[in-house]
Amino acid sequence: MTVRHALVTGAGSGIGKAVALALAAKGHRVSLAGRRAAPLEAVGDEVSAAGGEAFVVAGFDVTDQASVEAGIAEAVGRLGDIAVLVNCAGEAPSAPFEKTGLETWNRVIGINLTGTYLVTQAALPSLKRAGKGRIVNVASTAGLTGYAYVTAYCASKHGVVGLTRALALELARTDVTVNAVCPGFTDTPLLDGAVETITGKTGRSAEDARATLARSNPQGRLVTPQQVAHTVLWLASQEATSITGQAIPVAGGEIMVG
Repeated sequence: MTVRHALVTGAGSGIGKAVALALAAKGHRVSLAGRRAAPLEAVGDEVSAAGGEAFVVAGFDVTDQASVEAGIAEAVGRLGDIAVLVNCAGEAPSAPFEKTGLETWNRVIGINLTGTYLVTQAALPSLKRAGKGRIVNVASTAGLTGYAYVTAYCASKHGVVGLTRALALELARTDVTVNAVCPGFTDTPLLDGAVETITGKTGRSAEDARATLARSNPQGRLVTPQQVAHTVLWLASQEATSITGQAIPVAGGEIMVG
């Protein structure tokens, strides 16, 4: 197969890490983008140990246009034009709407939605040059329905889904596809934050809180990061050439799009 360059934001943990490792296992050169160097370097070591090639783009702040543009230029300089872009950086604080301050609102919208816009806009010329480009935005079931106490997160992920659909139409006559994956409750550090909130407010055990979240999935279990990564792999493949503008739930039947 032709070796292609994939850039993954939020690649230091959770879904981003799983996606980066899966892409590397399929032979992609991977750029690992994020703010903190240590977790990215650990993922890079895993890629290298498995015989792959990784480049760490640390200090990559998706909310800062200059940081994004510099990081993408550096990654392209090291590994060539970006053929696959996976926007995975995200944040999901929980609070009642009336206690969701403007600072929290702006931070969540900035990371989840504006960050996706900034990274995609900066990377798009490279994706077009690479040919058969693939953009995969990691949204959420919160981009397809509503959940209480995460209004900022839901708003941002609905925005990501809307951006995905609109950009897919703009690029439909090119060879760049744009899709979103929408995981349900997934066993990641982000979920740990939701568990802490539940335990702190209710006094329930962490195990009970995790079980409650798992019950929202009709299959009765949490989604794994690897399951999300496999969906990303398919969307990034050449076999998915005719798939664009889609928001695909990975949620055990919790959300059905029809």
